[in-house]
Amino acid sequence: MIEPITCAMSKRVSKNAVGGASVGASVGASVVAPKVLGGGRAKGATKSAVKSATKGATNKGTASTRAPLALGDLRQRIDEMDKRLVGLLNERSSLVVEVGKLKRANNIPIYAPHREAEVLKRVLASNAGPLADRAIEGVYRELMSGSFALEKPLSVGYLGPPGSFSHLAAVRHFGSSVELADMGAIDGVFTEVVRGHVDYGLVPIENSIIGGITETLDGLVAHAGKLRVYAEVQLGVHHALIGACAPAKVTRVLSKPEVFAQCRTWLATQYPRAELVPSASSSKAVQDVAAAGARSGWGAIGSTLAADLYGLNVLFDAIEDNPGNITRFFVIGRQEAQASGDDKTSVLFAALNKPGALARVLGDFERCGVNLTHIDKRPSRRENWSYTFFIDAHGHHSQKPVAKAIKLARRHCQELHVLGSYPRSRRVL
Repeated sequence: MIEPITCAMSKRVSKNAVGGASVGASVGASVVAPKVLGGGRAKGATKSAVKSATKGATNKGTASTRAPLALGDLRQRIDEMDKRLVGLLNERSSLVVEVGKLKRANNIPIYAPHREAEVLKRVLASNAGPLADRAIEGVYRELMSGSFALEKPLSVGYLGPPGSFSHLAAVRHFGSSVELADMGAIDGVFTEVVRGHVDYGLVPIENSIIGGITETLDGLVAHAGKLRVYAEVQLGVHHALIGACAPAKVTRVLSKPEVFAQCRTWLATQYPRAELVPSASSSKAVQDVAAAGARSGWGAIGSTLAADLYGLNVLFDAIEDNPGNITRFFVIGRQEAQASGDDKTSVLFAALNKPGALARVLGDFERCGVNLTHIDKRPSRRENWSYTFFIDAHGHHSQKPVAKAIKLARRHCQELHVLGSYPRSRRVL
């Protein structure tokens, strides 16, 4: 049963999904405001401001007279700082334009994951607070997204419809200044990258609850040698109940069966009598609820981005039973990523059909001191009960230990493909 509660039902702003933050607001609230509340005087306050504040300190109290003057002074300083920030951002952008010219002249990829990792590592190391690393990273991802547009507009294919978690991952990783294209199916993402119709594709490879994504594993097999795994993205998957009516009015809930399974306990507790209606995707469910309108009593479980896109309210956020639900994505492209110093290498192989072949492949990596961080398998489709294996190894394939392990492992394989090396994702978006 839904008990009467006080709930702020407001539409999400899409920039929140990107991870953007208001620099001025954050500085004003987090840095200086505590000094004002404590009675301290802001640095740089004029003598007249101090005199006025002192004169106003009567038996009625000082807080009511000082706070408005200090607040105005602080806001003026924030405005001046914002003006300087915009100037510095545009000065940086002018350098980005020159970088773009050099890249185009030398046929260098505009998007370079190793450089992205280097920039984020440097700026986060210099962050002394009070802004959280997540806020700083969000600002810089949007800044880099705008830089892509200045150097050369990029297009990225993803598994739709718009509002899907793949869409959300693409927005958070690439920012809002790239062209995002809904491919409709995972295989379509692979096909369009191979054909050059989009610059990059983003595909889910593994979920922390349900395991490997079979459509992506099959796509890696089908297109091995035609493209490369270029980067890795981790997204925290948080489900929201979305609708146009009040929470107590929801009588029917739409979403994917897998999503219902991930929210089973919450649904049984809060909506034990609601009808659960399977949908092709969570974003399609949100579309259907938007079309049905407020009087239908329908709700959908999907992403907050979907609520933004289709003009609906987030009735309850983060309703998943396991708050640690994370999906890992691959960025696929036609180039090879350079070593960043903290990389992974993805390999697919089919071992020889003889005793110990699989053990020897894995043993070669162990003997070369290479740690394997992931292993999965899929039917080979060549003959029944034969399999293609997928492994992720720590390190770049250009490094000697990884290169030696791969060379040795080939002796025990019918086929072996290096899918790509890429910077290891260290943060969840």
